[in-house]
Amino acid sequence: MNTNDYRRNAPRKTFKSPSFSAMKKSHKEQAKPHGFVSKNKPLKFSEATKQKTDSNSLSLDNWLETVDLPNEKPSGASTKPAFSAPQKTVSENKQGKFSPNTYRQPRSRSGNFQKPDQSKFKAAQAASQAVRNYKDQRPQTQGQPATYGKLPAPGEPRLRIIPIGGYEEVGRNMTIFEYGNDIIILDMGIQFPEEDMPGIDYIIPNVEYLKGKEKQVKGVIFSHGHLDHIGAAPILLEKLGNPVIIGRPLTLAMIKHRQEDYKKDSSKKLKTVTIKNIKERMRLGVFDISFFQIDHSIMDAVGVIIKTPSGTILHPGDWTLEKNKDGKPIIDYSFLSKLERPTVLMLESLGAIDVRNSASTEEMQANLTKLISQAPGRIIIGTFSSQTERISWIISVCEKLGKKVALDGYSMKINVEIAKKLGYIKYQKNTVIKIEEVDKYPDNKVVILCTGSQGEGNAVLSRIIDGSHKSVKLKLEDTVVLSSSIIPGNERTIQRLKDNLYRQCNNVIHGNIMDIHVSGHGNRDDIAYMLRQIRPDYFIPSYANHYMLKEAAKLAVSIGFRQERIFVPDNGSVIEIGRQGAKMLEKKVPASYVFVDGLGITDMNNVVLRDRQQLAEDGMLVIVATIDSKTGDLVQNPDIISRGFVYLKENKKLIEMTRTKIRKLLKDENSKTAPDDQLIKDKLRNEIGKFLFQKTEKRPMILPVIIEV
Repeated sequence: MNTNDYRRNAPRKTFKSPSFSAMKKSHKEQAKPHGFVSKNKPLKFSEATKQKTDSNSLSLDNWLETVDLPNEKPSGASTKPAFSAPQKTVSENKQGKFSPNTYRQPRSRSGNFQKPDQSKFKAAQAASQAVRNYKDQRPQTQGQPATYGKLPAPGEPRLRIIPIGGYEEVGRNMTIFEYGNDIIILDMGIQFPEEDMPGIDYIIPNVEYLKGKEKQVKGVIFSHGHLDHIGAAPILLEKLGNPVIIGRPLTLAMIKHRQEDYKKDSSKKLKTVTIKNIKERMRLGVFDISFFQIDHSIMDAVGVIIKTPSGTILHPGDWTLEKNKDGKPIIDYSFLSKLERPTVLMLESLGAIDVRNSASTEEMQANLTKLISQAPGRIIIGTFSSQTERISWIISVCEKLGKKVALDGYSMKINVEIAKKLGYIKYQKNTVIKIEEVDKYPDNKVVILCTGSQGEGNAVLSRIIDGSHKSVKLKLEDTVVLSSSIIPGNERTIQRLKDNLYRQCNNVIHGNIMDIHVSGHGNRDDIAYMLRQIRPDYFIPSYANHYMLKEAAKLAVSIGFRQERIFVPDNGSVIEIGRQGAKMLEKKVPASYVFVDGLGITDMNNVVLRDRQQLAEDGMLVIVATIDSKTGDLVQNPDIISRGFVYLKENKKLIEMTRTKIRKLLKDENSKTAPDDQLIKDKLRNEIGKFLFQKTEKRPMILPVIIEV
């Protein structure tokens, strides 16, 4: 169905752009029931550090000083939504239209409007005219080389949205919001290494742009506790001077534990603000922050509303649409369409290419209950350790059925313990047993919850499969359940995992044959639903690979969104939003990979990774040549050592040919002057490399060692 057909068949309910007074009234009426305005007044961070509390952990009630918000909406904000279908619109209220000569009244420190100064009014007019004359800047496409440099200073304060990670890959999620001298950050995640990154543990966002701006960072907000959103916090928070962090209880508890894993006692330096009630609000510099409920695969996930003088950003973080038995979404997001405009929706778009109908939680629970109750032997369930809600439900089902649950996997045990302390997981003491005790109970009374559903080499499930687990040996009558989705990039690893499971076990259950997992990410239809519900002025697809972001953008256009109101950024792109509208700047900020290996953070460049790849694929050849220090003559036959290239005993002919080539090269290099070691090494490295490639079609790393006597 094309857009015109959709409009003809659309319901005839009209959408009228409200006047400012109507918007103010509507905002007050909608705020309380929908949970993004609390009874508490907006709160200020300036007095936070003056209050002494245990472990620097504060709640909003005793942390922030209240300030008055202005009772009027500043003039000059556009009320015209970018979304034009399917509902019919009527003419705009003139008061709500943007005028380039409109002057935004300044706010006093108390938040009340001041009488405008005529000199400032004229300055604003001049700045507005300069912006109109400014050459239109086209968005940077991924195929073009990035241009780095100092960003142009805006003529007036504007909102800058700067994606640092998560816009060209899955993971490493981090976004900077900057207005004037105030900065806030949303999420600090990690990305797991790809196959061509040997020796790398994980990748973190690049915060070079914030160097020298550490004191401007008013706070870091974490949407939820998955590693692709909190994993880099221990490293980056320290680099930024430990700014205040904001999140729900489970999220902050997971960050504290990860902080302790990174460096002992480092969590004591954290300045935390716990969002105990989702209706709470706070002020971080110029940013007015509130929250809203979303569905995701981990407890305590929240969406974030960021209000600025330039507009309102809506960021659900990672999200999904939980549906009831009739297939209708449980949460209604239409209240977000009534926020102060212009609004910017930054929507995670990982499911933009997923057209399948996702199973509901009820269906998943019914299937798992059937498996747990009817399994003839032990049940081994591999899932994500962060799936605390699902883990809690499985434990409660096993408790009702009189079965014992054994938890295995470091992260699994830790996350369950954290959730238990917070009261999110409850069970009787004798329900959960140690993994070493599984053989003490009948097989049909044991359920093992473990990590390793992605085929990780050292995870519990992999060790059970390869027989290296100390307490669990796989049996044919066991039932193995993979209750998780496939993380993009892990497809081949999980295929091998399934192959090995099917060789040793008759009962393997996974998502392809039964609905035993509910995705934490909205699919294509869900994205369209959110766009229709929220009806933002601007749309920025987020937190996915570039092609997924593009598909989300195409989907938005297909349902009536205007192309010029959609931005598909790369990592490092800068989107500016001001009174003249929004645009993506040509210049980018640094957003390259920062690698973390066993030694810690490293500014490892492509040369190091290329060397590692070469060693892994083609091996290494060491040439030891002893020469006369005066003449450069070869004193004895050169020694050759091979590691990972060829087996010397089976390739004697090749080794001898290589020695002959080395002798010839050194003889040609012989001169009456003293030998130049560096020139000899370079010549051996290049010529022997070419020679071996001609003979074997492999190019090992050549390491010449010159000994002068």
